[in-house]
Amino acid sequence: MFKRKTEQKIILVARETRIQKLKRRFNTTEQAKFFVERRGGNFSDYQQEDDRYRSTVREAETFLQKWGNVQVIDRTFLPNFVFGPNDTVVAVGQDGLVANTLKYLLEGQPLIGVNPDPARWDGVLLPFQVDDLKNIVPDVLAKKHRQQSVTMAHATLNDGQDLLAVNDFFIGQRTHQSARYVIEFAGREESHSSSGVIVSTPLGSSGWMKSLLHGATSIANQLNAEHAASLAVPDHLQSVPWSARRLYFTVREPFPSRSSQADLVFGEISEDHPLTIRSLMPENGVIFSDGIEQDFIEFNSGAVATISLANVSGNLVV
Repeated sequence: MFKRKTEQKIILVARETRIQKLKRRFNTTEQAKFFVERRGGNFSDYQQEDDRYRSTVREAETFLQKWGNVQVIDRTFLPNFVFGPNDTVVAVGQDGLVANTLKYLLEGQPLIGVNPDPARWDGVLLPFQVDDLKNIVPDVLAKKHRQQSVTMAHATLNDGQDLLAVNDFFIGQRTHQSARYVIEFAGREESHSSSGVIVSTPLGSSGWMKSLLHGATSIANQLNAEHAASLAVPDHLQSVPWSARRLYFTVREPFPSRSSQADLVFGEISEDHPLTIRSLMPENGVIFSDGIEQDFIEFNSGAVATISLANVSGNLVV
């Protein structure tokens, strides 16, 4: 029986693999394999991913138990889990798991992102592999670690509900119908019919926001190829420091009509200039964060959302 080096609490956050999700749906591995292969899929790739991930989580847990009191939780329990102010958190998974975990660490608890399979995942938010924990964890517990502050976005409704985002917010319809709302920003106001509004943090600016901006500039370049110089996404929008105190919003597919406008479609949210959106949707209006559709607040008629910079920041170990 080994003795822990400290009594500090360490939370290890894990997630389901594709095989685990399929087993939950089809009850057994054999049935899951039949389902995948019948549709031309490579089940061995699923199995290799599962084996590597489970092995990494076990190895991480075994090591962390030497350094503290370890509790393993699944990502689905994050919204209801109460983190202690002195907890150290380790997330083993993809970038999305790190982002989803970070927004629940409201007191600046350090988060260590571990890449379980560098050959499979790029891991922008996963700077470490499981073998690195032996060097990183002692420094984190001794508060000697290097850290990166991460600016978050905050959505607040007029009924008091709120939500944080580490990467981005989507504001619009749960379905593929057009979202109807009134948008207000920097003294301007428009009624919109669109596919929704995306609000990106500095961290998220290299994801969904980057995709939208490049798509818009590519369309403009093709339409104006004979009449104008080529457009490009400005450098300051392509590489934004994660700690920068600003957010960006853009409107997806705005539709101009007699009752809707399409000029107020992009802007930079600062401390002095929050974004306000008033819902005109009788049902299915939502605000969800970081691509997790289950992590949402309803945004129907009468709801007014204010999107601003969060007062708390994430603390990512680097």
